[in-house]
Amino acid sequence: MIDAERITAVLSGLVSIESVNPSLVPGGGGEERMAKYVYAFLAAAGFDARLERIGEGRFNATGLLKGLRSGPRLMLNGHLDTVGVSGMERPFLPRVENGRLYGRGALDMKGGIAAALVAAEHLAKQRDFAGEVLIALVADEEMESRGTREMLKQTRADMAIVLEPTWLEVATAHKGFAWAEIETRGRAAHGSRADEGRDAIAFMGRVLHQIEALQFELSQRPAHPLLRHGSVHASLISGGQELSSYPETCKLSIERRLLPGEDATTLEAEVIAIIVQLTAHDPAFHAGYKMGYSARALETPLQTCLAQHLLECTRTAIGSRARFGTQPFWTDAALLQEAGIPAVLFGPGGAGMHSAVEYVNLEDVRICSEVLIDFIAGMAG
Repeated sequence: MIDAERITAVLSGLVSIESVNPSLVPGGGGEERMAKYVYAFLAAAGFDARLERIGEGRFNATGLLKGLRSGPRLMLNGHLDTVGVSGMERPFLPRVENGRLYGRGALDMKGGIAAALVAAEHLAKQRDFAGEVLIALVADEEMESRGTREMLKQTRADMAIVLEPTWLEVATAHKGFAWAEIETRGRAAHGSRADEGRDAIAFMGRVLHQIEALQFELSQRPAHPLLRHGSVHASLISGGQELSSYPETCKLSIERRLLPGEDATTLEAEVIAIIVQLTAHDPAFHAGYKMGYSARALETPLQTCLAQHLLECTRTAIGSRARFGTQPFWTDAALLQEAGIPAVLFGPGGAGMHSAVEYVNLEDVRICSEVLIDFIAGMAG
């Protein structure tokens, strides 16, 4: 039985470290302190621990433990970075109340990391398992996943559990995403010269109407059995020079959530179709586009040994509440799958990811740790 007080102590230590992603929030501290904490923890537990610098103040931390018998290598993956703390009171002062631990990153995803670290301590004492356990805790998942991308250049595994919050469900699928920027071009002129000016913002209004129509069309397509429908939305818009002038340019950033089988070229084709249609309707309309960052969806078959064994271990811990599920957010599991490593998500529950009040259920963290130990004990089978 995992000690609840040990779970609380380790998680409190993690939450107390500021690890805001500086690529997402200028001035964020990055992952260096978190990575060094994890490195020291794993080394003290008996793991072959390593630090990897992937940029200024940006680090991965990994630890490898070999069992007494040969068997597969399991990766326990998590991200060290968090989003910002706007609107939060004392975000790095962990507070325990009614079985919940509050603080930035408690749920997303230091709760899952704490579960893995406490499980690691337990496993290292006897090493009575077959195979290898690789704990891979990475930078930059909240932005462009540089940590996992760098880690995969030199690290491999036979399967992976990504410790994102799943409310103790074994999550086998989530959507991907793609970003694009559309720019409409008008003609700058004095606000009184309607005969000379071309309104780039009004042109963008036509694009927005087409984005809305695309969203409706996506919602009418046959649904994916797990993830239902893809989606598209406008995220950011800017344009114009000053109040008394016709705007010369307008820029719109959009996001497309992708289903399995879709990728960045899916959104690119949709954007081109919108621009071509609007240009054909009005030769005065001018627009261009630029594709941004993208990542594919995750879909791991329920029949895999990884998914089935993890569900069995979860059922041992929580009985009939154990089930397969999906999650709406993107994770590094998709990158692992793309690299040929079957991956699922499994972690504790709580509330407030990316919000001003975030907490994780401490009992879920304890259960998650016990499930990981049980999984690893039976991994070779």
